[in-house]
Amino acid sequence: MKIILSILVAGCAMVACTPSEKSADPATSEPASAVQLPFTASYSSQFTQDVSDQDLLTVLNSYKHWETGNMTALRSTLADSISFESWDGFIHNGTADELIKRWSSSRDSLSSVKITMVAWIKAHSTDKNADFITVWYTEIDTYKDGKIDSARWSDVNMVANGKIAYYSQYKQEAK
Repeated sequence: MKIILSILVAGCAMVACTPSEKSADPATSEPASAVQLPFTASYSSQFTQDVSDQDLLTVLNSYKHWETGNMTALRSTLADSISFESWDGFIHNGTADELIKRWSSSRDSLSSVKITMVAWIKAHSTDKNADFITVWYTEIDTYKDGKIDSARWSDVNMVANGKIAYYSQYKQEAK
């Protein structure tokens, strides 16, 4: 054990003493860059793609459940408490059950929903220890009165303990 510890300490000392072209920025613990950015991220700028495929499955299943109208299954993808920011300005910070009640009345006005996923990206904030999955998709809604609405969406889903705890959506009308 002492030998392993000694090797580890020696290795750390060598890395620390090795000259580098970049020096660390003490405010962010990130390597300094030759590029001076005009802004500093207020939440985080330290992301990896180290998010589980199980969390991705949870998020994608939430969209499939919306598409099929299975609100009970959709509820199972959400944390008990959820923050939701809608494209139309509505904000919900409360229980998932309250949100599902609201969403159910909206979903009940539709005879069908067709979602085509365009892309997704997994992002883990290393300094905040938070997992996000952003999805881009097209949704075509057919209302019970025959009206058809289509839009392109970009949504941010934060997953905590295997459930969606934060959800924010952005909408662009499709022509």
